[in-house]
Amino acid sequence: MVPLAVLPLLAACATPQGGSATAPVKVSILAINDFHGALEMPRQSVFVPDGQGGAMPVPAGGAAYLASAIDSLRAQNPNHLVVSAGDLIGASQLVSSLFLDEPTIEAMNRIGLDFNAAGNHEFDRGQDELLRMQAGGCQQHTTRKPCQVEPFKGANFRFLAANTLKPDGSTLFPGTAIRSFGSGRDKVDVGLIGLTLEGTNQLVSPEGIKGLTFADEAETINAAVPRLRAAGADAIVVVIHEGVRTQGIPNPQGCEQASGDLAGILQRLTVDVDVVASGHTHWAYVCEWPGRDAARPILLASAGSQGTLVTDISLEIDPRASRVVGRSARNVIVQSEGYAPSPGRFSANTDRFPRFAARPDVAAHVAKYAEAAKEFASRPAGRIGGEARRGGDADNTGGTLGLLIADAQLAATAGAGAQIAFMNPFGIRSPWRLAPGPDGQLTFGELYRVQPFNNTLVTQTLTGAQLRELLEQNFDGQGPNQVLSPSRGFAYAYDLSRPVGSRIVSVTLDGQPIDPAASYRVTTSDFLASGGDTYSVLLKGRDRVIGMSDIAALEAWLQAIPARPVPQEQRTSDLTPKP
Repeated sequence: MVPLAVLPLLAACATPQGGSATAPVKVSILAINDFHGALEMPRQSVFVPDGQGGAMPVPAGGAAYLASAIDSLRAQNPNHLVVSAGDLIGASQLVSSLFLDEPTIEAMNRIGLDFNAAGNHEFDRGQDELLRMQAGGCQQHTTRKPCQVEPFKGANFRFLAANTLKPDGSTLFPGTAIRSFGSGRDKVDVGLIGLTLEGTNQLVSPEGIKGLTFADEAETINAAVPRLRAAGADAIVVVIHEGVRTQGIPNPQGCEQASGDLAGILQRLTVDVDVVASGHTHWAYVCEWPGRDAARPILLASAGSQGTLVTDISLEIDPRASRVVGRSARNVIVQSEGYAPSPGRFSANTDRFPRFAARPDVAAHVAKYAEAAKEFASRPAGRIGGEARRGGDADNTGGTLGLLIADAQLAATAGAGAQIAFMNPFGIRSPWRLAPGPDGQLTFGELYRVQPFNNTLVTQTLTGAQLRELLEQNFDGQGPNQVLSPSRGFAYAYDLSRPVGSRIVSVTLDGQPIDPAASYRVTTSDFLASGGDTYSVLLKGRDRVIGMSDIAALEAWLQAIPARPVPQEQRTSDLTPKP
């Protein structure tokens, strides 16, 4: 990877690739990813180097501020495209999710999005509902009623899904597109390929994607490139819902020690790919990534998540040579308003980066839906005796919040004979914590922000041997390691230095070792029970009983008087030897 210099304001990278006597045509690609219906300011910060060996937070995000940032960048070049690398919707803020993400689609219509590569969360409510997002209409495909605020006209932009295949081999949405800029001898064509990760089927409910398959990413891209070239494309831009993660001090303008599933895909791509706009990991990065040919690296970028950044990609295209002769990219912070992440702390604005005003029409649109959701979101929904937090991304644990949710799910399914419940940490969403008011009170909106999926609880019977196999799947390398949070009375220990398949050291229920031959009633979300997050052993369960929604279970658990205490006991133990 070619490192990027950190400039006083917004860093950039540039790679001249030869040229000709003809002045190149400049085209801007403005990219976002993993927006997740973040219409209101998400109370998140972008962390950037502070020049003193550390990192400083810059408050960012909110659809109205994102609109202004994109307008500002678009004004710098009449030749532009706005693209999204997936998860535009799904796992959304209450103000969007409550209305089936219709307000996010409309906000993006106003912002002027051109293309969105369907990511895994686009399929959260099933393919029929996703098709409605494109076409519009008020046909009901979920338990929630559509068009509650106004008629839904659908997306003005185009969904792309090159590797999402129907049984007849056709794609659910078009896989590619071409946009032309300039005219006559100076006209250039930009070809786009949009796709999701091959493992999407492991991340969503199988019922919602029945009949769909997700093809290999590199093979799909490599097959599409010659077709785009034959159709006249002078530049190839891949918009993919897959990514990498960096290490070290956060720097949205670099790829420090980056690794991840996308890395292997990039190594297999044809050298004709010029740019890859990526997502899925929620990481921000920009760099030149060595591909199949070290002499022709790929410009790789990702804009973090929740509209806190926009990647400004600039292409210089020679219309005579029909190729990119120069390119650059920078991640632009969508600096919005300061906020207090917790009592006694404040994430303030800075003059080091541009600030953006809320665009009035988008702000009004968001306010309309926020008002519609207000009564629902602000109603009291229980109390807790202190702050509950999810664990960090470094260890992928559920923290005390995961334990609290697991206890709630156990209580909610006691009538189905539940003895154990598990909560997956990836199912806990931003802001990853419940911080009650002085009296311990929480609102429904606060609960919904950490559990926005409306999953249904499923209680089924597993043998002790299957239960141990389930825990081994935390660390089997089929996906990111994560530590399932267990309900009270259950505990397990693991050692990651041991071989895959034998990393679970001990498993107990109420202090007694699990009997491999005995039967246990186990509760999870229907997402996990359908094999989601690669927990395939849950497909072997028997005597299933369907329960209430996960959010209803949490609310019911928090109605206790006095306030429900936050679990503090250690239920999972990492015995991996430390260096």
